[in-house]
Amino acid sequence: MKIAILTPTFAPFSGIDKIVEHQETELSRQGHEVTIFCLEAQMRPRHAKLVELGMPKSLLLQRLYRLFFFMDFVKIDRAVRMLKGYDLMICHLYPMTLIATEARKRYRIKYTYYNAGVAEPAAFSSLAERAYMRLFTYLTNESVSNADSAVSISRYLQGKLKRETGLGSTVEHVFVDKKRFNKRNSGAAIRRKYKLGRSPVMLYVGRLSPHKGVHILLKVYKLVKEHVPDVKLIVAGKATFPAYSRELRKLADRDVIFTGFVPEKDFPELYAACDVYTTCTLWEGFDIPIVEANLTGKPAVAFDIGAHPEVLRKGRLVRKGDTDAFTKAVVSYLKK
Repeated sequence: MKIAILTPTFAPFSGIDKIVEHQETELSRQGHEVTIFCLEAQMRPRHAKLVELGMPKSLLLQRLYRLFFFMDFVKIDRAVRMLKGYDLMICHLYPMTLIATEARKRYRIKYTYYNAGVAEPAAFSSLAERAYMRLFTYLTNESVSNADSAVSISRYLQGKLKRETGLGSTVEHVFVDKKRFNKRNSGAAIRRKYKLGRSPVMLYVGRLSPHKGVHILLKVYKLVKEHVPDVKLIVAGKATFPAYSRELRKLADRDVIFTGFVPEKDFPELYAACDVYTTCTLWEGFDIPIVEANLTGKPAVAFDIGAHPEVLRKGRLVRKGDTDAFTKAVVSYLKK
């Protein structure tokens, strides 16, 4: 089969693009001809072809462009014409769903929506961000309702998609490589790199976005420090909201380590170096880092939201926003 995978970006820091990487590898191994269509690529696929459609370089302009992509008739038409002759489109996220919708209509190509979810507007702090996410969610739902089939990465998202669009879906949890993430990783190299010594370590992995609740995690960290004075916090992830990133650095002290982007190959050692994985994210359709941390033998503490009850196997879930309960849970693991 000739298969197109549509994703807005193809980047090493994107959880969705980890899924795309796995898809293109598996489908290519099965003998299919695979092409990834994206607006911007920051890495190359291992087995598939790549078509980069282009978008602005500024982060702010990128967000606006993606939201109002339906107005770029020329690019949508060009992308649709390039899809002629394909047998299947696997589409991740708006605005690529607009291209898939039109290609299905024009060429009768089978359209499968891969549902990794859209963050709840309430998870964002500012009125502008909440308004942006409401419109983004509306446009997503409008452009996926006519898909031939859908796959959701959690039961939580399966139910949400059905309620909001009427579209049924099967559930496929995200693939995490158990050969890479296991208890044999030592973490010694990471502890040397960041001069952690024997200090107890909290870890967060992910983008620095308001809905990820890193600002809440920093408050929890300060409360934990009252009980465990030598604790360190590693915040490993790309800053996708510059103003938010600056705010986080103001909240942090010298024992908070912002690593910036971390290569995928370093992740197993990163988890192995910590004592407890911690995330105060306010919305998750899955949460790959929790699964990776658990496979590495590390407990995780997180809010009881989204798909967390499905994916957390070792650790504790606490009520959303309850920083005292979160602190107690973290301290209990650090003092073992």
